[in-house]
Amino acid sequence: MTRSTETATLTLYEEDFYLWLKTTAEQLKKGRFAEVDLDNLIEEIESMGRSERHALKSLLTRLLEHLLKLTYWQSERDR
Repeated sequence: MTRSTETATLTLYEEDFYLWLKTTAEQLKKGRFAEVDLDNLIEEIESMGRSERHALKSLLTRLLEHLLKLTYWQSERDR
């Protein structure tokens, strides 16, 4: 990646995230790997992984809470 392309891509990432995503996807589809903003792409992929893990943990916690409520509600209802 040339210095001017690198600077433009970094500026694009900071100023218009959606356009940066579209541009990066196009570069990957066309096989122009030398133009891809790897540092920010890696950061976004790692962040996505953390976000997905957090969402899964949150959903599992909610599921367990509801199962516990249902169990205790059943025992209260039987009384």
